Amino acid sequence: MKLDKRLRTIANLVPKNSIVADIGTDHGYVPKYLIDNEIAKLVIASDVSEGSLAKTAAYVEEENLADYIIPRIGSGLEPIKPFEVDTVIIAGMGGILISEILRESRKKAETYLRFILQPMVGSDELRRYLIENKFKIVDEDLVREDGRYYEVIVAENGLQRCPEDVYLEISPILIEKEHQLWREFVEWKISVLEAIVNELEGQNSDKSLKRLDELSIKINKFREVLRG
Repeated sequence: MKLDKRLRTIANLVPKNSIVADIGTDHGYVPKYLIDNEIAKLVIASDVSEGSLAKTAAYVEEENLADYIIPRIGSGLEPIKPFEVDTVIIAGMGGILISEILRESRKKAETYLRFILQPMVGSDELRRYLIENKFKIVDEDLVREDGRYYEVIVAENGLQRCPEDVYLEISPILIEKEHQLWREFVEWKISVLEAIVNELEGQNSDKSLKRLDELSIKINKFREVLRG
């Protein structure tokens, strides 16, 4: 099974011989890859959509993989039992939704070892939630595909000091690792903010002026990060 860059990056962060829960599995591409490549021993593929899960179930039956991939219907971590897996994947959702899934099952989440999280938006809000709720961010990766950047966060249960806000948006782990995309990613973030500034210039309402000031401060912070 061949995955796109985003899903392959997520799958390759799974430790060898893991027992995995893939939350919001959709068509089950990641579970298939994990089993086909002998990365995971067992994968519980869960989804809230019966239609999506049916495609995973059909593949499992066709390939005689019932001993390796277990489809389950349900929302968030609800279909997964405490201590049943060691690695949880939650990908392709907003950072706030991922935070809510973890919050709703926080006691259960304490029984799992590793969380591989890929927010489509709101990565800063997800990092803040993790750090403020006794998760420790232990690794990160970044991938660019079809003109878009995808951040992948690896967390475990543990304690971590909350960094200043700029490092909730730009991963210090990627900087420390000298990830090949981190500078490009920060420059892209600056360009997005500068485009908003250009749209707001000339507007004199209190709200616009306040927003311009906030954006200018953030742009300067990002440039400071680039300068090191």
